[in-house]
Amino acid sequence: MARTPKVQNSPTLLGQQTPHPANPEEAVLERVPNPHPDTNYMARFTAPEFTSLCPVTGQPDFAHLVIDYAPGKWLVESKSLKLYLGSFRNHGAFHEDCTVRIGKEIAALLKPKWLRIGGYWYPRGGIPIDVFWQTGVLPKDVWAPEQGVANYRGRG
Repeated sequence: MARTPKVQNSPTLLGQQTPHPANPEEAVLERVPNPHPDTNYMARFTAPEFTSLCPVTGQPDFAHLVIDYAPGKWLVESKSLKLYLGSFRNHGAFHEDCTVRIGKEIAALLKPKWLRIGGYWYPRGGIPIDVFWQTGVLPKDVWAPEQGVANYRGRG
């Protein structure tokens, strides 16, 4: 279940060694002011080596995540996002839960004009599971390219 992220309006993780949080509940997502809040544009984060654990077997699951958003007043601070995503490494949850939770928590933090997340999961039991979540409406003057992840054929 998505939580409301701890809001940090200025970076506290930059410029220092920071341990990886043990789980998503300990992770802190930070935001910074958008220097162009009056301009419609899209930002993309790609995490091609996202890892979590199957909540039933404890085996690792792997995904290629693509997070696109049209910022409003805030941007997600990239180091905090990297640590947040890494906190799922030892977290047991289904593909759908991980993907939607990440999207909801980033949206709660930033309140973007638009956000979408694509979770392109590698097969579990011989079946790849792709999960998509979106909030808001893409502004008319913003170009949102395809996420660029191939249909499953080894994802490569």
